[in-house]
Amino acid sequence: MGDSSINPLVLIGVGSSFAFSGLFYQLYQEKKKELKKLKEIPVFKPDQHFVKVLNSTPHKRIQYVAVEGVVQADVEPLASQFVPRCFGVIQKIAMEEQWKYFNYVTKTWNSRTVNKKETNNSVPFSLVSPGSYMPDVYVRVQSPLEASGCFLERVHFKVRRAEEGVVDVVLQGLSGEKPVAMVQSEEMLRVGSSLTGFGEVVLEGGQVVRLQAPQDGRKYILVPSDYRSFMDRHEASASMWKKLTAVTGITGASLLAGLVYNVIGKQDDKSK
Repeated sequence: MGDSSINPLVLIGVGSSFAFSGLFYQLYQEKKKELKKLKEIPVFKPDQHFVKVLNSTPHKRIQYVAVEGVVQADVEPLASQFVPRCFGVIQKIAMEEQWKYFNYVTKTWNSRTVNKKETNNSVPFSLVSPGSYMPDVYVRVQSPLEASGCFLERVHFKVRRAEEGVVDVVLQGLSGEKPVAMVQSEEMLRVGSSLTGFGEVVLEGGQVVRLQAPQDGRKYILVPSDYRSFMDRHEASASMWKKLTAVTGITGASLLAGLVYNVIGKQDDKSK
């Protein structure tokens, strides 16, 4: 009889709280491991110290490092097609049409993207030390389009709505399809922006370092910020999972304690 008075919603709340606490704790532990591995990676800037370190290594090569610097084009940079005085070393232009098609079974209009076109352009570029007007050390970034990481900045985005006339509405009703909009966007890796690359480095020619995809299977990554900002984001993520673990765990414990207290209280009342 005493068990029947327990609110099932409270039991669901207790179970859900502990389940989420366990999930968040697992995510926190995974992020901690990732942070530990990231902190073990050597970090360099394109300077003479970096060149000296490479010169002292076998084959003038380090398998995996993080290099932070500023993007500088090795040749004439790419000009934005939509933004004046905006130059970059990687450019991605995308255009797509958005249409709606009438579903005669459900009697509804469904959206669909058609005629999607994408153009990618790039020029060779290097990383140089921040604030250096005449750099003497360059880190040439090899095959940047093969690297992972969202390192492109959206510099242009425009949606052109389709205009409808009376004749268009009639034709669309007969055909069961109609244009909605034309979407146009441009993304670039801009000259002068901060970039951190994770990969293998090789010294060639004395003052030029090549950053490339690692040969040991680790990820080749380009990050659109300096190393400290990159680490701050990971530490903030770990802190978030840790707080969520504590909040959900305390909530579950509080609900469970309240449930036990109510059950014991009712049993005492019945015994009296």
